[in-house]
Amino acid sequence: MTQPALSRRLASAAAGALVLISSGTAYANDTPTPTTPRPTKPAGGANANNIYASAAYSHIKVRQVSGPTGGRQGSLSSVDVNWKPPACWYEPVFSGDELKAFVDRTDGAGDVGIHQSWFGKGLWTDHYRDGKPEANFDDAWSMAPGYKNYNIGKNGYFWRSVAPDDQDPDSWQCGKIMFWQDADVVPKVPHAPTPKMLAEYAYNQIKVPDTEIELKPTTKSTVNVPTWVWLDKGRFQEIKVRAELPRTNLWAETTAKPVALHLDPGTEDASTLPASGNCTINDDGSIGTPWVKGDGGKIPPCGIKYLRATNGTPYQLKASITWQITWKGSDGSGGGLPDGTFETTQDMNVQEIQSVNR
Repeated sequence: MTQPALSRRLASAAAGALVLISSGTAYANDTPTPTTPRPTKPAGGANANNIYASAAYSHIKVRQVSGPTGGRQGSLSSVDVNWKPPACWYEPVFSGDELKAFVDRTDGAGDVGIHQSWFGKGLWTDHYRDGKPEANFDDAWSMAPGYKNYNIGKNGYFWRSVAPDDQDPDSWQCGKIMFWQDADVVPKVPHAPTPKMLAEYAYNQIKVPDTEIELKPTTKSTVNVPTWVWLDKGRFQEIKVRAELPRTNLWAETTAKPVALHLDPGTEDASTLPASGNCTINDDGSIGTPWVKGDGGKIPPCGIKYLRATNGTPYQLKASITWQITWKGSDGSGGGLPDGTFETTQDMNVQEIQSVNR
């Protein structure tokens, strides 16, 4: 489904049927009525009430299970510019008792889908208590059968679509309003959660150490004299995060393993060592070789040679770590995801030693 298609549909007579209901107001998110201002959408970070009210928040739990912690950290960027984590999916939100309590507590104010909000208790009771059919927010405007007394007493959950970013056009692909699914069963609908989906979701939750490289000389390099570059093995270990979706028995572990350091000197008047600028990871997890006294005449396995002095304006040395991403899931599945990178920039001052002939 695309957002423009829905917008056109909502501009027709169907929009009036969706928006004006005697016992409340149903809003197609991003398309409010021209005469009635839309209430502010529930929002909030860790507030559990808001999480239940809004389809912008997921119940997926992500935690780091191994790897370094602390210090400055950042998120990975995929090397594949066309790849992105899932835009939307469905997940369990309420049992029957929980849905009734939510409707009573809020007097009917919340989302039944990513792009559909109901404000008015009667909207919820008509469909989820009294069995009235309601239209799904999909291309076909398919009808969702109603429920009796919130399915209280049955073993299962009401599932709702979720989108971390409801402005993403792909989030319109999850158009079913909140629906029932028996316990211990993942619904067979497009965009139902899978271990791979959880692994992709976890990708954006991985925090990697800041790429702060060690240099020798530490303060100012010299023209035509190699600058040694290396990274401490203790900070660059593989990182594993686990994503679990409660009430589904689904989980995935996503692992990020550092595999290379890439150097960009910040000027064409320089050469890298090796020439590609790619310094590989050593067997012990370190990158490059620390400079020690007596190495002045040697060529570093990882480094830079500047050919021109900075003359007051430092070069911007960029250092980026490539992280190889793999995953495994609760059903035995697994595989790879696009490599990720994390880049930092630091000033490089370069001096030129003048020699005097007598």
